[in-house]
Amino acid sequence: MAKRARSPSPVSRTERYTSSAINDRSSTFVACFSSRISAWDLQRDPGFSTATHRITAWRTPSTQRSLNAEPILDTGHDDDGERNGGKVLERLLVASNVTGAIVVARWYGGVMLGPVRFDHIRNCATEAIAKCKAGISKPVKQIKLGEDDRRREALVAILKERDQSVSVLRNLLAQKKGRAAKGQDNKDPPATANNYRTLPLQVLEKLEQVRDATIGWILKEIEKAEDTKSENSAGQVAQSPEREIKE
Repeated sequence: MAKRARSPSPVSRTERYTSSAINDRSSTFVACFSSRISAWDLQRDPGFSTATHRITAWRTPSTQRSLNAEPILDTGHDDDGERNGGKVLERLLVASNVTGAIVVARWYGGVMLGPVRFDHIRNCATEAIAKCKAGISKPVKQIKLGEDDRRREALVAILKERDQSVSVLRNLLAQKKGRAAKGQDNKDPPATANNYRTLPLQVLEKLEQVRDATIGWILKEIEKAEDTKSENSAGQVAQSPEREIKE
């Protein structure tokens, strides 16, 4: 009689320690370490379901015993397509003197990173292990592959363009109002593109709205200045015949 296949064990949401995400040229790396969850279950975490690679290593007590009754540790790794990545993690487990399983999920963004990818794998795994030692645990969060990064890059470019437009329009407004533009603005200059990259996505989205509102206000002020100038010119033309008659 054939044995019924064992259903996969549910992935526990406790006793797991997750690193911060490392983003580099559209690739994202996140590590998760657990001393109790198996490497297989950790690798199947729903938060990693969309990852391109789920690099795994483990260092767990074996059921076998040595001649002097000392526990034997089983070690191994799974590159999951990221060549030599698993070996990096296996060595890290040994160097950190911890037992358990570690997974580093990588969402590939289309740009080859070269050897620096091993630094990212090692660094985020080190952080996850450190959190385990410190007792800081949190569940893995589902990561939207590249969406936030692409949106942030687009907003940085948009804000840079908006800043240039604001500068040009302010100078034009000063000219329309008869004030010479001296190349300096009384208001604080907007943040540079480099500063924008350090801001949260929500702040960038708010700044985009503010820049659009500023441009809209300046355009209205330019229109008012042009209307005022036209009225003044019309008044001067209307007075000219009177001057000719008096003369």
